[in-house]
Amino acid sequence: MTIPQDRLRNFSIIAHIDHGKSTLADRLLELTHTVEGRHMMSQVLDSMDLEREKGITIKARAVRLEYQARDGRTYGLNLIDTPGHVDFAYEVSHSLQACEGAILVVDATQGIEAQTLANVHLAMREGLTLIPVLNKIDLPSADPETIMDELENVLAIPREEVLLASAKDGTGVPEILEAIVARIPPPKGDPAAPVQGLIFDSHYDAYKGVIVYVRLAAGTLRQQDEIQLMASGARAEPLELGVFRPQLVPVKQLTAGEVGYVATGLKNVREAQVGDTLTTVADPAQLPLPGYQPAKSLVFAGIYPVSGEDYPLLREALEKLHLNDASFTYEAESSVALGFGFRCGFLGLLHMEIVQERLEREFSLDLIASAPSVEYHVKLLHDRGEIAIDNPALLPNPADIEVLAEPWVNLSVVTPSSYIGPLMELSTNRRGLFQNMEYLDPTRVVLHFEMPLAELIVDYFDQLKSRSQGYASMDYEELEYRAANLAKVDILVNGEPVDALSLIVHRDKAQTVGRILTEKLKQLIPRQMFEIPIQASIGSNVIARETVRAMRKNVLAKCYGGDITRKRKLLEKQKEGKQRMKRVGSVEIPQEAFLAILRMDEG
Repeated sequence: MTIPQDRLRNFSIIAHIDHGKSTLADRLLELTHTVEGRHMMSQVLDSMDLEREKGITIKARAVRLEYQARDGRTYGLNLIDTPGHVDFAYEVSHSLQACEGAILVVDATQGIEAQTLANVHLAMREGLTLIPVLNKIDLPSADPETIMDELENVLAIPREEVLLASAKDGTGVPEILEAIVARIPPPKGDPAAPVQGLIFDSHYDAYKGVIVYVRLAAGTLRQQDEIQLMASGARAEPLELGVFRPQLVPVKQLTAGEVGYVATGLKNVREAQVGDTLTTVADPAQLPLPGYQPAKSLVFAGIYPVSGEDYPLLREALEKLHLNDASFTYEAESSVALGFGFRCGFLGLLHMEIVQERLEREFSLDLIASAPSVEYHVKLLHDRGEIAIDNPALLPNPADIEVLAEPWVNLSVVTPSSYIGPLMELSTNRRGLFQNMEYLDPTRVVLHFEMPLAELIVDYFDQLKSRSQGYASMDYEELEYRAANLAKVDILVNGEPVDALSLIVHRDKAQTVGRILTEKLKQLIPRQMFEIPIQASIGSNVIARETVRAMRKNVLAKCYGGDITRKRKLLEKQKEGKQRMKRVGSVEIPQEAFLAILRMDEG
């Protein structure tokens, strides 16, 4: 059935990770009978195995609900479910641009977390109507009164606007549906104007090509209209238009204010980038809609197949995965130690872990990833320009570098006030600069730091959780590039540099890092028949060294008594053999050695 524009509502659900967002989406689907009872399962919108296992949303999903309100009229509600982890903040910003309102879900036992603050600011920047919901009020440890005070003081949300609910047992969910109808404004947009549609997501289908998820801002799109994408210039004849219920349901036309999909038949996701504007060839729009910035990779790592013959399979797997997740980048590279592989760019560490896990599961590959690094800006001497490098092995000779700059971020940490000391220490040890501190309520504070991104990506999050017993949460946004006194530490095994183990660190920490790494590698590299030196060096200056002792055969066992010269002769012969083996012998570096960098903890 067609629903007039004044009875359409577009909204998304925003929350910190694990505050019950997907469960609330399940209840909304159930109450509006969008999913039949026999197809109902928990976390309907989290369709990937990984999302269910980790209990997180990775990909934004859209769904159309038809709701019979208490005033007897039927409303069309377009829900866009968004991820809650900081790595996927860009997915959240797309989704919010396609909405007029947002449900802000806050856990009644945990209160405001760092990601909640970040998402609220994103929503306010887009001018959305917020519906605050306190979830999990059925738990014995819930404390709605305190958290309502917190919302009032920190986010200026009046307590009478807050709805109490428990998504698990369905309490308060009908009131949320009524609030969506009453509070969120209907979309604006002239159905007779030229078509303008914002693409907020896309996926690839083997039969229908690229399927773009679109929110029509103006105009009416019909099945027979030839479409054009304004940024890429690609043209296509749509194979199908439709809406999400959550599966794809074809319709004859989409009008201004509606959220739906267009199967374009295009073969390349690059032609239909998220943030592009869709219009028709016959009556094109004058201006594209204000798009959003393309997703920017912050963390880079090399991904290599464990066995060399899997390289073509890895390339194919990356191409397929990229069709459905255009937010990571990849390009071929080769390493002396690891052979052929790809240098990939990710939104953050969780994103890197998920991409690697999806490659291993969905394509049955055995992979090895090098240590994550960030992108550095290198200004060369004698005005030879500036280059960006994301692989420490490619850093030019220090003699040619005028300035080496690294990315910094604004970091906000929300924590119970009893953990301020340990978290201050953690952050300042990581070269963090303390900015200020504000109290959310008498027991919880937000700490603001500026910190180099490279210090944040290795294991800051794990340390943060362990020092605060799991209570602290963090969020960060990019700041700028700043010059720093950095040095490249090379690891040499048996005199040969291992490019996959080199890393860029602050010069003050270089010696400590070199010592930790060489000690770890000494434990991990198996003993050979000859001695293996493991060295960490900056340029030609060795800053740390460990030695893996040779295995020895007792050549003196057969000499009992007799002249000392016989023994000496046998030992000399053994020594020469070892020297010869050392020259021709090669050292196999086990996979754990590359993980050693990832696990270089504070100690």
